[in-house]
Amino acid sequence: MFLFFLPQSADMSAASNLRSEDQFLCSICLDVFTDPVSTPCGHNFCKTCISQHWDMNQSCQCPMCKETFSTRPQLRVNTFISEMVAQFRREQQAAKPGEVPCDVCTGTRLKALKSCLVCQTSYCQTHLEPHLTVKRLKRHQLIDAVENLEGWMCTKHDKPLELFCKTDQTCVCMLCSVLDHKNHEFVPLREEYEGKKAELEKTEAEIQQMIQKRRLKIQEITESVKMSKDAADRQKAEGVQVFTALMESVERRLKELMKEIEDKQETTEKQAEGLIKDLEQEISELMERSSEVEQLSRSEDHLHLLQSFSNLKAAPPTKDWTEVRVHPPSYEGTVGRAVAQLEETVWKPMKKKLFEAELQRVQQYEVDVTLDPDTANPYLILSDDGKQVYCGDVEKNLPDNPERFSLCPCVLGEQSFSSGRFYFEVQVKGKTKWTLGVATESINRKGQITASPQDGFWTVWLRNGNEYKALDDPSVDLCLHPGPEKVGVFVDYEEGLVSFYDVGAAALIYSFTGCSFTHKLHPYFGPCINDGGKNSAPLIICPVNQTESIND
Repeated sequence: MFLFFLPQSADMSAASNLRSEDQFLCSICLDVFTDPVSTPCGHNFCKTCISQHWDMNQSCQCPMCKETFSTRPQLRVNTFISEMVAQFRREQQAAKPGEVPCDVCTGTRLKALKSCLVCQTSYCQTHLEPHLTVKRLKRHQLIDAVENLEGWMCTKHDKPLELFCKTDQTCVCMLCSVLDHKNHEFVPLREEYEGKKAELEKTEAEIQQMIQKRRLKIQEITESVKMSKDAADRQKAEGVQVFTALMESVERRLKELMKEIEDKQETTEKQAEGLIKDLEQEISELMERSSEVEQLSRSEDHLHLLQSFSNLKAAPPTKDWTEVRVHPPSYEGTVGRAVAQLEETVWKPMKKKLFEAELQRVQQYEVDVTLDPDTANPYLILSDDGKQVYCGDVEKNLPDNPERFSLCPCVLGEQSFSSGRFYFEVQVKGKTKWTLGVATESINRKGQITASPQDGFWTVWLRNGNEYKALDDPSVDLCLHPGPEKVGVFVDYEEGLVSFYDVGAAALIYSFTGCSFTHKLHPYFGPCINDGGKNSAPLIICPVNQTESIND
């Protein structure tokens, strides 16, 4: 069948927008028609395609409908389809918005491929042909099509900008290089273009890398928020569970307290009721005797009175109630004992479990800490693996570098931290003096040192075997009985938190809160002086054993 097209007219210009490439494809080569011809059965093919197809086959058969022709049809170019194909090609090659149109085309302006700096004109493929074949025009300078050709001309000399002055970082023409930029360094415009283009590609790659890093950072932050929410949900659930159990225990102990008080009151009331009953019984008996005495006293019968009097005198005496008392039960200390019992049976075990859970959480942030020999005081003796330190009796001959503590017997950890969370444990068993914690990289290391947060130290110490203190501002005395054998140190840099734990007891020793860290933090170790061998035990950096506190 024949392809039918709407005729192009001003009234039907919209119809041209409906044309697609599929309408102009040859079914043999699958490309846009070249010299389209029609077979007697009404199908269309490129003239060369159908001719070669029939040349290769014994019969002349239509490739589309398979109709066979007894004689080879005479093929003529279908001028209508040919014109439509030509118009389609022009439309396909027409300059689109943003593309440079050919300055020579009339009607539909095709896309320009090159611009001539000499002619100051842009050309499509067809109109560019003379510049590629005519000897005189071949000397003209062609560049990729640009829209503002005037900008490619030197405003001073009206010559093409062909050079780049590296001295002045500007584009110049040939005359500029001789007259205005004498003795300057020049390179061809294209060479500088290629260099700058390479720089831009490098910059683009760097920008893409920066974008990727930021996307990864967004992903990291999003994941951190999710982890924070999960942790918050777990904490809320744990808080609800703990405080629900605590409230249930308090309510149960309150009921027991009320019953204890009520039982005491009930016992007192029963005792009083018994006494009152006895008293009422005696009153009844005494009233009967009173009546008898009254009657006898009125008797005029001398003999009867004397005989009855002895019987009345012989009646059993009543109970002596002088010292009988109902003593109200003592309630003094009842509430206090109930609270103490509640603390002992409920709160202390619950608090221990809470601290055990907290300690296990912070132990997850364990870091591998080793001692930095370049910071160690000359009296200190460090183990080869950098995990132990104690104070000797002899000062070693060491260089007095800026990092070294000159007077105080202490040493820093090699590792430094400027973000996140970290945790380490130190064995202090057998020591009578020690100082532990963290310190900023900028602390004073020469002469006497004041260990306080204001001076960049967040530490806890032991003195005289049993005197513990947190060196806060002001310092805080700590009641630790018995004292810890292993101390855990936890830091949350962003939160401004430094916490110390008794690992064996799974108990919090002390927390510095609201700290403002602006420098790198180092673990800080002060084994203190040997003290004649009394304090010769070393400080030992230990690996974390998360089951230790529970087993203890």
